[in-house]
Amino acid sequence: MIRVAIVEDNQVLLKSMEQLFEQTDDIRCVASVKNLLNVVSLFQKAKPDIVIMDIGLPDISGIEGVRTLKSSFENIQILMFTVFEDDDKIFEAIREGASGYLLKKTRPQEIVEAIRELHLGGSPMSPPVARRVIQYFQTGSLVKKDDFMLTTREREILFSLVDGLSYKKIADKYYLSIHTIRKHISNIYEKLHVHSKSQAVAKILYSQKNK
Repeated sequence: MIRVAIVEDNQVLLKSMEQLFEQTDDIRCVASVKNLLNVVSLFQKAKPDIVIMDIGLPDISGIEGVRTLKSSFENIQILMFTVFEDDDKIFEAIREGASGYLLKKTRPQEIVEAIRELHLGGSPMSPPVARRVIQYFQTGSLVKKDDFMLTTREREILFSLVDGLSYKKIADKYYLSIHTIRKHISNIYEKLHVHSKSQAVAKILYSQKNK
């Protein structure tokens, strides 16, 4: 069972998402709140695996919420769910530790699939968001061979992480074992001086954006 918490100030949307998860067999909504006040103590009791987070929240922004939750809960995964699709919001959310980014026009079933994908180690993103992320790796913005001393294989695996592929899918893509993929990712983390997939992706993206 995937334990999900929702942070959304639109009451109608909040209720519709609660009803959506009630119709699934493998997802349970353990908390739903309209703002981030007292969210740490609440989630300590609710123990969600995944938090669906709006950005435009009252009092405390969703991006600040990502920072707070990631510093308080090491294993929690955060899926941004927002109307914002500009570069600054996307990359700031990823930099702070968000593992996925969906736009609010996403269809209900796609939200459910995104949660499952995130739980399995993927990084789901709405197509327009994924396109913006990938553009940083297109011609003229590719990570150079000497950037961070990443090998060709390590860069390929990092690109796959940006695409939202799980470890298993990356292993299948390159005909490698999951153990080998984990070893490559461990080396990537060490070279980038990060401790998570979202931090690794964010560091590379920001390095390209600021060149």
